[in-house]
Amino acid sequence: MRFGLSLPPQITVFGAFFVYSFCMGSMFPRLPDIQRAMGVGEGQLGLALIGSAFGTLISLTFAGRLLEAVGYRRVLLVAIPLLSVFYALSMWADGPLMFFLLLVPVGLTIGAIEVIINIEADRVEHAVGKRIMSRAHAFWSLGFFSAGMVGAFIAQMGISPQWHLAGMIPVILIVTLILLGKFQPAPHRSGSSTDETPRLAKPTFTIMMLVGVCLSAMLMEGAGIDWSAIYMRDMFGAEPFWAGFAVAVVAGSQAFARFFADGFVERYSPVNVARVLLCILGIGVIIVFLAPSAWAAYLGFAMIGIGSSALFPLAMSAAAQQTDRPAAINVAALAQFSFTAFLLGPPLLGFVAEHYGIQWTFGVGLPLVLLGLTTAHALRPRPVSRLVTP
Repeated sequence: MRFGLSLPPQITVFGAFFVYSFCMGSMFPRLPDIQRAMGVGEGQLGLALIGSAFGTLISLTFAGRLLEAVGYRRVLLVAIPLLSVFYALSMWADGPLMFFLLLVPVGLTIGAIEVIINIEADRVEHAVGKRIMSRAHAFWSLGFFSAGMVGAFIAQMGISPQWHLAGMIPVILIVTLILLGKFQPAPHRSGSSTDETPRLAKPTFTIMMLVGVCLSAMLMEGAGIDWSAIYMRDMFGAEPFWAGFAVAVVAGSQAFARFFADGFVERYSPVNVARVLLCILGIGVIIVFLAPSAWAAYLGFAMIGIGSSALFPLAMSAAAQQTDRPAAINVAALAQFSFTAFLLGPPLLGFVAEHYGIQWTFGVGLPLVLLGLTTAHALRPRPVSRLVTP
């Protein structure tokens, strides 16, 4: 007998996105405390955070066959609680090198979960005949928002990051069993290739265009998550709650926009929606870069959240709908570049912050917004082509 709620397939997917991101988001409101405890600058902290990106890239590159062999259900039920354990262990690092090493298994687990839940969202979307990808990512943002708010309150209470994240382990385990205990993977999309998935998902020209569409969103979303709390502390002397609240603002505004994005996409087309969102993202970046007050900065973070809301889900849907290769290959190829940029780019911005000022971690996003505007046409639906078998 399986423990958990019997939920419709799309609700189960939403639950997977939520609990995964709630687990993942618990660390980021505590980064100011982690930095202070280690006594390091933004550059060294950023290098340490690359540990999770390194693990994620390895997982996205080599885990595809293993995930299929073990089964999505088994992997998901084990990986999400295990992720909370790895995050909790990383909090006990006494320096940047140890922090880096302890974040590598975090990244390995993230990569496996990321592939599974995005493929499941696409398959369920196809099965029910209705767009759910953006809404699924809205629940990812909602989970991050919830983790940000919880983390801000706990930080203000003076509880250490070690005990905070240790306390998340039983919470994540229970919520995972309740929401995903009866999870059953959706069937493969009809009409897609079923060729064996290679270890290295090479990007096609179309995939690289899709990377260009969502790169600014991934980098600025990652910067908002990694550096917004430290930005508020350094720029405006914010207390722990208000520093952590900045993380929640990015994720909360993103969640709000994603709940409504699917309807706008169906009504106005992916290309038009993407271009509007990129303009909002660009304005938000400028506001944060020039913010004269804390409230102006929060407004800028909210616009960054809205602007980055649907670009990655739109690109992921477009990648999964390509019929030249299996959906898993195209999803992995896009994820290897864009999702790793989400994890790798923002930590590297620590060097920018340390040498030029924390506001430049957001200012560098403007050229990428322009890149997105020039490549947004790649989201335009194309006629179904014949399968190409290697």
